Amino acid sequence: MMIKLIGIVIIVIGFMLKLDTIAVVVIAGIATGLVSGLSFNEVMTILGEGFVTNRHMSIFIISLPVIGLLERYGLRERAAFLIGKIKSLTMGKLTSLYLIIRTVSAMFGLRMGGHVQFIRPLILPMAEGAATSRYGKLDEEDVQTIKGLEGAVENYGNFFGQNFFVASGGVLLIVGVMKEQGYYLEAIDVAKASLPIALIIMIVGTLQFLYYDKKFDKKYLKTFDKSEKANIN
Repeated sequence: MMIKLIGIVIIVIGFMLKLDTIAVVVIAGIATGLVSGLSFNEVMTILGEGFVTNRHMSIFIISLPVIGLLERYGLRERAAFLIGKIKSLTMGKLTSLYLIIRTVSAMFGLRMGGHVQFIRPLILPMAEGAATSRYGKLDEEDVQTIKGLEGAVENYGNFFGQNFFVASGGVLLIVGVMKEQGYYLEAIDVAKASLPIALIIMIVGTLQFLYYDKKFDKKYLKTFDKSEKANIN
């Protein structure tokens, strides 16, 4: 029975020798399948089905160099510059708007956003640009706070909105687990229960982001007013 763990040994040795990662994993999978009594064709069929099932991960990996090129040639700077020109747009308003768009898109199963693909190269620079345009230079602590808020808004919209879509993986998982426990319900039941939660997170999230607008206004605009009065005197 221990021979069936040969795949783990191959992976450990391959990584220790710094061999090609993909080749090591594929060889480990083939070896494990063969010692488990599967034919070579069966092993390759399983590998192929696994690749097709998880092909969206390949799209994610391919998108990384594209995002890197966009950032290298100024996407972040241009986004911050454009938002900085809109004087009435604050960090809180921008983030709240994205929360609503992200939640609604998740509710209808539209794949939009992502921390790597959307937040870091686009939404975060726009939020920082809006804050810088309004307050000038920010303290490092507040810069980190804005980064945290922009990471949170993606989580809010995706996590609480996706279960309204009856065909989402989360809904199907819930239905499957509940049925295994003897509770019979349909995907539409989960979607209906998820609707008020999605609406609540849009309201609560908006209040949170606008609260930070007020907090930053109190910190930076009052300081600015005091310095202006000192200059006049």
